[in-house]
Amino acid sequence: MTYETIRQQAYEANMKIPENHLALYTWGNVSAFDKDKGVFAIKPSGVPYPDLTPQSMVIIDIEGNKVDGSLNPSSDTPTHAILYKKFAVEKNAEVGGIIHTHSTFAVSWAQAVKDVPLFGTTHADHIQTSVPCTPYLTKQAVETNYELETGKQIIKLFEDRGLNPSEVNMVLCGGHGPFAWGKNADKAVYNGTVLEEICKMALNTLLLNPKAKTLPDYIINKHYMRKHGPNAYYGQK
Repeated sequence: MTYETIRQQAYEANMKIPENHLALYTWGNVSAFDKDKGVFAIKPSGVPYPDLTPQSMVIIDIEGNKVDGSLNPSSDTPTHAILYKKFAVEKNAEVGGIIHTHSTFAVSWAQAVKDVPLFGTTHADHIQTSVPCTPYLTKQAVETNYELETGKQIIKLFEDRGLNPSEVNMVLCGGHGPFAWGKNADKAVYNGTVLEEICKMALNTLLLNPKAKTLPDYIINKHYMRKHGPNAYYGQK
């Protein structure tokens, strides 16, 4: 079995992390999922972006086992694996790529353990809710299997709040940082970049007006539906 396609997708997506100023050093990773084969390609752990190649991407199954590759996969691999298993496979959500970084503004909200309020139309163009933030992991969860438990906590948050991962494609992990996903690895990077900008805009909004109110529902719905609704008219046919 060959994995050149998802390796290339993962490589190209990972190279956009420094290009989009989403991480310093090696502080981020992207994976690309092949649902038919039940595997994903992910960045190797601790390898600087300039040293990456398509062949250096590591192939993992959705149980988190290494299938192919000579390097150790990202330490966040168990989080990616369980999100693909629960969201893409079991819920059939549109999740074909996942990104995790330590981008400054998204991490700032994660460290504050706060949802990002929906203040404006840039946010509403992408999701119709606040960006959800998980609480801190418990001591037991951290000591059991930190990365796997991170994924489980994201899944629980979505279940508890009734969120659809096909529609809400970004999340913050309390004290940690952002994860985002999309229909493929490239779209995951796009959503991760959008998340960083939303977080920056929201912080600036509160600095300018600490009493800022969230956008009215009728404006939220208009902006979201014109891009994503059944009669969407944004962009070209």
